[in-house]
Amino acid sequence: MSNIVLITNGQPVTTTLAIAEGTKNSHEAVIKLVRRYQADLEEFGLVGFQIHPRPAGQHGGGDVEYALLNEQQSTLLMTYMRNSNIVREFKKRLVKAFYELAKQRQNRDPVEVLNDPVAMRGLLLTYSEKVLELESTVAEQAPKVEALDRIATADGSLCITDAAKHLQVRPKDLFSWLQQKSWIFRRHGNSAWLGYQHRVQQGLLEHKVTTVSRQDGSEKITEQVRVTPKGIARLALELRTESLRVA
Repeated sequence: MSNIVLITNGQPVTTTLAIAEGTKNSHEAVIKLVRRYQADLEEFGLVGFQIHPRPAGQHGGGDVEYALLNEQQSTLLMTYMRNSNIVREFKKRLVKAFYELAKQRQNRDPVEVLNDPVAMRGLLLTYSEKVLELESTVAEQAPKVEALDRIATADGSLCITDAAKHLQVRPKDLFSWLQQKSWIFRRHGNSAWLGYQHRVQQGLLEHKVTTVSRQDGSEKITEQVRVTPKGIARLALELRTESLRVA
């Protein structure tokens, strides 16, 4: 078989027939290997099976079932074969064939592509798959985005401990994270946390001043840093990539 990589439905693939011929294995052995490791191969896309008429006069008669494999699938399948000199040589040929075909397609004249029904069908299928994938992602994220939008536009603010509960992280971890990320700080000799001015100006934090009555009848003015709804929404997004433990 001269062309070990071909275009099917707009995608470059090889076949188990080509692999069997190139590695000097029986096709029966190669297709059994595909069946045995089909679950592994399908982590890189569905394996397509087709029927090929057996050449006239060939032993056995009837049709031959063969599999179409993309670049990742065929490369993985080759790793499951015994690594003889013949297999190694074919691996190199196969890698080069996929690379050369990809290079040719990349440099192809757009007008030529428009006049090629097979290529256009492949492009449209790929585009449609990407659109469907994007629509699925948008639909999946929509409730989360809506929830964050509701939080960001809500009234009121939360103390950091309550904010941690809302964000499902441990309060001590959130205090530590906010300090490391320059959201809050303590003045020297003062145990109260304060918010950095630029975080306040961004509308992420605010300070609440309250008057507390002491037992002796005197009053004490305290200041508490609080996380605004906008701050909660920002934290929910930023903490998604962090490794804070769930409370």
